[in-house]
Amino acid sequence: MRNGKLRICFAASSGGHLSELMMLRPLMDRYDSFLVTEKTAYRAVPEGMRCHGLLQVNRREWSCLPRLIVNAFLALGICFRERPDAVICTGVLATVPLCLLCKLFGKKLVFIESYAKVNTPTLTGKLIYPFADRFYVQWEELLEFYPKAVYIGGVY
Repeated sequence: MRNGKLRICFAASSGGHLSELMMLRPLMDRYDSFLVTEKTAYRAVPEGMRCHGLLQVNRREWSCLPRLIVNAFLALGICFRERPDAVICTGVLATVPLCLLCKLFGKKLVFIESYAKVNTPTLTGKLIYPFADRFYVQWEELLEFYPKAVYIGGVY
């Protein structure tokens, strides 16, 4: 905590997950916040917001495991530089090392399952669920897979 404000890491992959996370912008503005997302050719981060990049990870490509390892080292650097008090994440796979490292360092971990997933859980959600301090779903149907989750409705 700096100057009485919690430092919160908002983490998401690029594209729709980042758009979903940006719906929490009013929350970001209330805290000492920074963003972690995948490095892409386009800039989707608002001007003036601190942002750190991760490699994009596709679980169907041979480079998935090496990229996750690189992301673990990038996440370690982010954790040491920023020292977040909590992580709020909407996924996907590229953010898993960051979430797990923050949890390992005793930080709070909040995960919001994707709005796009109505009937089945995401791989990232299944990986993060056992470690999350708070796990939110946007569809009641997902409570079947995540019994300790909190149903919040859509963030949109």
